[in-house]
Amino acid sequence: MDLRLNRPRRAGLAALATAAVLLAAGCSSQGGKKAQEADSGLAAGKADTPRLRIAMITHAAPGDTFWDTVRKGAKSAAAKDNVDLVYSSNPNGADQANLIQNAINQKVDGIAVTLAKPDAMKGAIAKAEKAGIPVVAFNAGLDQWKDLGLLEYFGQDENIAGQAFGKHLNEIGAKHNICVIQEQGHVALEARCAGVKKTFKGKTDTLYVNGTDMPSVKSTIAAKLKQDSSIDYVVTLGAPFALTAVQSAKDAGGKAKVATFDLNKDLVSAVQSGDVQFAVDQQPYLQGYLSIDSLWLFKNNGNFSGGGEKPVLTGPAFVTKENVDTIAKFAKNGTR
Repeated sequence: MDLRLNRPRRAGLAALATAAVLLAAGCSSQGGKKAQEADSGLAAGKADTPRLRIAMITHAAPGDTFWDTVRKGAKSAAAKDNVDLVYSSNPNGADQANLIQNAINQKVDGIAVTLAKPDAMKGAIAKAEKAGIPVVAFNAGLDQWKDLGLLEYFGQDENIAGQAFGKHLNEIGAKHNICVIQEQGHVALEARCAGVKKTFKGKTDTLYVNGTDMPSVKSTIAAKLKQDSSIDYVVTLGAPFALTAVQSAKDAGGKAKVATFDLNKDLVSAVQSGDVQFAVDQQPYLQGYLSIDSLWLFKNNGNFSGGGEKPVLTGPAFVTKENVDTIAKFAKNGTR
């Protein structure tokens, strides 16, 4: 059952319509609020629509604090929308597919899923759609979500973000970077490094590390820096890895600086202190929030963002020493 069959396809206007649809879900003018609440359960503030059960299934690895921020956004939307949120994760694609099957067996009302390894997920997603369960993707799978028949996608265009990253490295005079991938085969991470390499005018080397073993990450980066003293930047693809790379650079005793994708509270402090030069924020809180809110909107009002053709982009946004203080108070709350 393809839940997208009856949707209008207005790709040209879809991206512009996205923001209006999502804003309408969370707020309304004071003058119209009471009238809306009287007309239906689609009220601002807290929904009184029938309680939904929505599964959020990610590829999060144990200890990766990035996903804490995603879950906070999801929980915030769930509380507003009268949703019972069921969260589970596994970095292994096949195991993540099994989690989708578990959600189908539980007859959930919707599924929000990351597509880090889409080939492993396609069979389970097809089963969910056949069961009439709407599925949205977020964070990973920008190039695959439409082919898999999903309703919507919320996230960052990782290749474009990587290209922007490479251009910024050019602007600050970098000559040779290593792009550290913590999970080989992860489509979003590979796309980031490919984007960096595309626009960076210097040399880009890819370094694969075991992201589930942080001491190994630290020693592998340090060994690479000692081996090649021409490396002046370490590019990491997550905040915990950036903080570890700072220690690696110190251990190596060289000139290499660190820049990264993604934020957390400690990373913001590292940008403020100058230990990390800059970060690219994809707004994981927003990804989690929109994923759950979008399924509530679809179930209760037939809405879908982007007309089934365009993703809702949540990044990239550069965080540097010049603007980090405006974000720090939100990062302290664990929402950036």
